Amino acid sequence: MAVTDEAILKIKEMITSGRLAPGDRLPPEKELSESLGLSRSSLREAVKALEVIRVLDVRRGDGTYVTSLEPRLLLEALSFVVDLHDDRSVIEIFGVRRILEPAAAALAARRMSDEQLDALDRLLETTTGDEGVEALVQHDLEFHQAISEACGNDYLAQLIESISSHTVRARIWRGLTQQGAAERTIAEHRAILAALRDHDAELASAHSLTHVAGIEDWLRAALGATA
Repeated sequence: MAVTDEAILKIKEMITSGRLAPGDRLPPEKELSESLGLSRSSLREAVKALEVIRVLDVRRGDGTYVTSLEPRLLLEALSFVVDLHDDRSVIEIFGVRRILEPAAAALAARRMSDEQLDALDRLLETTTGDEGVEALVQHDLEFHQAISEACGNDYLAQLIESISSHTVRARIWRGLTQQGAAERTIAEHRAILAALRDHDAELASAHSLTHVAGIEDWLRAALGATA
C-alpha cells in the first residue's frame, strides 16, 4: 500500500501543479510509470483508487482522463460514507449540519438577489403543511438547498447537500410523531427568509442554527426514549 500511496501522491502533484488539468488525458501507462519512477502495477492501483473517488475517469479503449474535479464529483465518496450511518449516528450528521448550515445562511444573506429571495418566498407560499409529511420534507430539502446554492461556495453547498439528503428519514419520523412539526418548520423557514431578505447575515445564521438544532434536540430525545 505504501507504493500505491506514493503513486497516488505523484498523480495528485501532477494535478495540483497544473501539469494535468481537468479534462486532460493521462500519458500512456508505460510512459507515465517511467516518468514517475513507479512500477506499472502500483500505477494501476493508484488509478483505480483515484477513479473510485472521481478524480480520474478510466475510459476503456480510450485512455484515462482527469475528471472535471467539480465538488459534486469529489464529494460523492463522502456521500457513500454517510450512506453507512445508523439511526444513532444521524445525530452526529445533524451536528455537522448545525455547524455548516448557519455559515451558508450567513454567506447567502450577503449575496442573494431579489429574484432568488422571491423564489424562496414562492416556495414558502406553496407550502401549508397540509400536504403530508413527505411533501413537507421535500419542501424542507428544497428550501435549504436553495440557500446553500446561493452561498457562493460550491464545496460548502455540495457538502451540505451530501449530508442533508441522508437525514430525510429522521425528518419524516419527526413529522409523523411530533405535534406541530409542520407549523414549526414553516415558521422557522419564514424567520430565516426574513433575515435573508434584510441581508442580515448574523440573524440568518442564528435562525438557521435554531432550526437545525431544534430537530437535533428532538431526535436526541426520541432516540433516548426508544433506547
